[in-house]
Formats: sequence, C-alpha cells, structure tokens
Amino acid sequence: MRAIVWGVFALLAAGWTGLVAISVQITEWLLGMAASGQVGDVATAAGQWPVPAWLALWVDPAWVQALQAAWLGTVQWLGQVLPSGDGLMGWIAPLLWTGWALGLLCLLVPAIALHWMAGRFKAPVTASAAPR
Repeated sequence: MRAIVWGVFALLAAGWTGLVAISVQITEWLLGMAASGQVGDVATAAGQWPVPAWLALWVDPAWVQALQAAWLGTVQWLGQVLPSGDGLMGWIAPLLWTGWALGLLCLLVPAIALHWMAGRFKAPVTASAAPR
C-alpha cells in the first residue's frame, strides 16, 4: 500500500514539475521576444514557439498552445506594468518555482499522512496464517 501512495505522489510531482518547467520556458521565450523589440509580433509568435523535444514526447502540442496563449496575456499585461523584460523575468521565474514548492508541499503532506495510515492499519490475519 505504501508503494502505491509514493508511486502516485511521484507521478503527480513529476506532472507538477513539468507544468512549472514549461511555464518558465514559455515565459522566458515571450519575454525574449518582447525584449528584442518584437512586441507587436509577440502575439503572432506565441503560436510559433518551438516545443522542446523532451516535451513533445509527453504533451499534446494543442495543450502547449493553450498554455502559450494564457502566458501571453499575462506577459503582455505585466509588460505594461514593468517595462523591463529582464526585471520581469527576474521575479517571475522565482515566483513560479515558489508556487511549485508550495504545490509540492500540498502533495507531500497527504502522501506522508497516507503512508502513516497504511502503517497503522495492518491487514487482518487470516485463519491459515494464524499461529496454532
């Protein structure tokens, strides 16, 4: 039972980590486009972001495009508030990884509780395994 708990935790943690890694890469790419003076072309270029090779094996490209569109709106809004792309990425990436750590903590607490509960509750002894 404990192996199942930690297997599910590992699967969810890997998915969560991948989502944050994708988000950081998309944000860096969009800010790089904006910093290069192509602010008008950022909306068009959002659909042209090359999907990394490691990501193409695991994720549907349509899902990545939806994530690109969401981050595009966020970056455009934040670009109006903070004019420097370098300054923007300087605090967005740590903010994303802080959110990752909090999300991982939210996965770890139930995993530890389930691990503890699996140790507390043993399977009932069957008649064939009972001492005589």
